[in-house]
Amino acid sequence: MIRVDIISIVPELLESPLNHSIVQRAKKSGLAEIFVHDLREYGKGSYRQVDDYCFGGDAGMVMMIEPVYKLISNLKSERDYDEIIYMSPDGERFSQKIANELSCMHNIIILCGHFKGIDHRIREHLITREISIGDYVLSGGEIPAAVVCDAMIRLIPGAISDETSALSDSFQDDLIAPPVYTRPSVFNGWKVPDVLISGNPKLIKEWQEQKSIERTKLLRPELFKDED
Repeated sequence: MIRVDIISIVPELLESPLNHSIVQRAKKSGLAEIFVHDLREYGKGSYRQVDDYCFGGDAGMVMMIEPVYKLISNLKSERDYDEIIYMSPDGERFSQKIANELSCMHNIIILCGHFKGIDHRIREHLITREISIGDYVLSGGEIPAAVVCDAMIRLIPGAISDETSALSDSFQDDLIAPPVYTRPSVFNGWKVPDVLISGNPKLIKEWQEQKSIERTKLLRPELFKDED
């Protein structure tokens, strides 16, 4: 089982993506636990302050180190964590390989950033890994955290009804998945490729591999460049 503790100042943003579909099924089956912690409960004063102005006079607010430190320390006092992840646009690019790695872990903390970012001392002394879902900036780290949770939890054996399905997903072998079709075999004059209804597993597998290569070269040629 995997346990994920998510630290957020807007926990409501995570309610829907973490309580439906495959993630919800994994939670109900005891394969995953997800706890969302409101950082403001550790904030200062009656306003539950978790942000302050930056030193140096730059524009924008920064998440303070003290509430983050207190919350992470409380969690670490109860269990050991494999990773403490900060969702950041300048982190390593999230990939299927990283999702596979995380799905094999037991305890993970994910910190969702906001405002101009977090006090850099958090990154220096508390965070073990920084992950980005793309080269753009969002209002906060909640949506990226939900993406990471969905991608890794669906890989846990039993999370989806057909476990072999996840193994054929795009990027599992650094290739885009081949085209897929379902009934009817002919619709509006548009036909399913004959090989897929031939009943010949060898020919079908060869066709799928070839189509994966063709689609990857066409749509994501950089995946081939990365291998060179």
